[in-house]
Amino acid sequence: MKEISSTNQLILEIKSLVYEAKKSAFEKTNSLMIETYWNIGRMIVEYEQKGNTRADYGSKLLNELSNHLSKELGSGFSRRSLAYYRQFYLSFKNIQILHTRVQNLTWSHLKSILRVNDDSAKLWYLNEASQQNWSVRTLDRNVSSQYYYRLLQSPQNEKVIKEMQEKTFEFEKNKLEIIKSPIIAEFLGLKNNDFTETDLESSILTHLQKFLLELGRGFAFVDRQKHITTDAGDYYIDLVFYNFYLRCFVLIDLKVSQITHQDVGQMDMYVRMYDEMFAKLEHNPTIGIVLCAETSQDIARYSILHDNNQVFATKYLPYLPSKEELKQEIEHQKEIFRLQQNNDE
Repeated sequence: MKEISSTNQLILEIKSLVYEAKKSAFEKTNSLMIETYWNIGRMIVEYEQKGNTRADYGSKLLNELSNHLSKELGSGFSRRSLAYYRQFYLSFKNIQILHTRVQNLTWSHLKSILRVNDDSAKLWYLNEASQQNWSVRTLDRNVSSQYYYRLLQSPQNEKVIKEMQEKTFEFEKNKLEIIKSPIIAEFLGLKNNDFTETDLESSILTHLQKFLLELGRGFAFVDRQKHITTDAGDYYIDLVFYNFYLRCFVLIDLKVSQITHQDVGQMDMYVRMYDEMFAKLEHNPTIGIVLCAETSQDIARYSILHDNNQVFATKYLPYLPSKEELKQEIEHQKEIFRLQQNNDE
């Protein structure tokens, strides 16, 4: 043991000891969590293979599992989470091979990789994220910007790599903050009151709220991060409005990453829940809008209005902001946010 010669050195040594202990605990818990989720996915798939494997049956099974598991085990067992665990197992059926590549990866890393449909690209992102020790935000950006395919197609790989490193430089600064990961706290059954929406998402929502109120199409603000508690779990709807012309509630959910079928399905669930819990007889059916801040994806998805697209198009769309209006507003607010961040630096 080296000799400590000053109080400052003692403080540094204690901080280093505590940090290394936390880092070791995080890595062990993270590894166990990943293996647990893999095994949950394996058990679901093996159970499905013994019985009816139709899509509607699979959907009902996940709903049933979520209802029971969430009551006793808490968060982390929503239908969407269980679908991720199932997809995780189907994507990486050999857990031993996976273990050789996940030393630096968290469950959040793996969820980003699961967005990739191409198996070759999926394995490449897995390997690169581990070897390069990418932060989750760096990996998420690289997946969203088609980094793998741009490298394959570019005759000048160095230029593409340099651009990526420059644009993700800020993401890499705080990657050791994973020790405070709310996902780890969730897995351990601990409450984490410090977890909030990202600054970007919060900024966009704030300006969208103002944008819709200024449209002059009958919108009135109702709530933000509307908390709905059900037997299946707790849900939060980003923005809730009431439209006096349409005589209905309008729900908005913003995604700062790629929109998935699960996101659209979740909004449909929000619409049904809101109709059941808050709408009155004189109200028309609730409308849900899923927005995306990722420019490579559709900027908006409207929930299906009782499967009647014609009624929706003729009676509702004239009062709702168009996809182009929403896209312009989101892109405008993203640019303002980026400029503000640069000025703060």
